[in-house]
Amino acid sequence: MQESHFERILAWLRPRKLVAVAFSGGADSTFLLAAAREALEGRVIALTVVTPYMVRNEIADALATTANLGIRHELIELPMPDSIAENPPDRCYWCKRALYERLTEKAAALGYPIVLDGTNVDDQKDYRPGIRALRELGIETPLLECGIGKDAIRLMSRELGLPTWRKPTNACLLTRLPFGRRFSMQTLQRVEEAERALLDLGFDWVRVRVHGTAARIEVARDQRARLLEHAEAVTTALKGLGFRHVALDLEGYRLGSMNEPPA
Repeated sequence: MQESHFERILAWLRPRKLVAVAFSGGADSTFLLAAAREALEGRVIALTVVTPYMVRNEIADALATTANLGIRHELIELPMPDSIAENPPDRCYWCKRALYERLTEKAAALGYPIVLDGTNVDDQKDYRPGIRALRELGIETPLLECGIGKDAIRLMSRELGLPTWRKPTNACLLTRLPFGRRFSMQTLQRVEEAERALLDLGFDWVRVRVHGTAARIEVARDQRARLLEHAEAVTTALKGLGFRHVALDLEGYRLGSMNEPPA
C-alpha cells in the first residue's frame, strides 16, 4: 500500500463527518468510496445519476460494488439535458453542471452536506471542461487535491482488493460522437451494442467512435493484430447494427480521441 497517498486521502476525509460520493462504478470513484468508508466509518453514501447516455452495464456494476462494500447507494434519474442535445464542444461542462446540481440537491435532502467527485490529477492532462462545473458548484475533489493520479489509484485499489483496480476507464456514450451534431438514442444504442460485441470477443479496452455511417474502432495497442484476425466477425456484427463502414484506428485505444477544445 502506498501509505503516503492512502494516509493523505484518509486525513483529508476524516474532518468531513458526512459525505456523498458521486459514484460511477469506475476505478476512481470506487477507490474514493472505499477510502471514505474507512475514514468515516460508514458515514458515507454513494449516489449514481442514471442518464440516457450511460453504458447500461455500468449501473449493474456500480450496484454490485456498493453491495459488496456494504454502502448505501441511491440511483437518481436525469433526463437528457437540452444543453447537450447537439453534443457541443463544452458538452462535458453542461452535463456535469446538470448532473451535479441534481446530485447536490439529492445529497442535501438525505442529510449529506458535502458531495465528492473522483477527479484525479491525471484528468487535468485531457480536455475536461466539466472540472469548471465542479468548481462552480462547490464539489470537492479529494484525489485531485491530494495529488493522487490514476496509477496510484489502481495500485492502492489492488491492495485493497477492489475489483475495479484494472477496470478500463469508461465515459458516457457521447464521447464516441463528433462535436456539434445532433444525435439520436438509436445512435447511442448502436454504439453500446457495437462495443458490447467487441467485449464479448475478449477485447477489454474498447471504443467505437462514430463518423457518420462509419465506425472507427479503438482497441488496446497490443490487441490490434488480434482484431484484424477477427475482422470478418467484427465487420459482420457492426454492419448488422447499421454501420456501413468499419475501420480499425491504427493508433489504438486512447482517451479523448474525439476531444477538440473550442477554438
